[in-house]
Amino acid sequence: MTSIFGYATPLSSKLFSRQSKLNPNRFSITKVVGLGFAGRRRGIVAMAAPVNKSEEEWRAILSPEQFRILRQKGTEYPGTGAYDKFYEEGVYSCAGCGVPLYKSTTKFNSGCGWPAFFEGLPGAISRHPDPDGMRVEITCAACGGHLGHVFKGEGFRTPTDERHCVNSISLKFTPANEN
Repeated sequence: MTSIFGYATPLSSKLFSRQSKLNPNRFSITKVVGLGFAGRRRGIVAMAAPVNKSEEEWRAILSPEQFRILRQKGTEYPGTGAYDKFYEEGVYSCAGCGVPLYKSTTKFNSGCGWPAFFEGLPGAISRHPDPDGMRVEITCAACGGHLGHVFKGEGFRTPTDERHCVNSISLKFTPANEN
């Protein structure tokens, strides 16, 4: 493994940079080709360098609704997000900083009204107890953007018995054929 632009990647992976379509001066991210889809190379570890921006910088690059959810810990109404009933092959990244968070192979239908995943990419997601002590918040490990909450022991037939309940607006999907 080697670390390039903060991503730990296999040496054989093909890498390239791309600029944010929203603001070309915002950041440059490195994408890894072959994120473990059938018959392709496996092994992305999303360990990105911290993304530190001021509130004004976040407001300039995020929509008002993205800012409310990612930076102010808001929540979408259930059943309204673009990715709730979306099941294509690809990778879900942080809508704030672009760091890959989830592979589509970890998404499942929980019936909760938000996209549900049973695990994130290693190193991509941080967990923090909510102040009420009843839930565990999940955030992007790179930029601290609010994703949603994680729940354990609900009885879903997943390998981890976890449900990452994520706001669609906190995510950006990249189809497998673009990786």
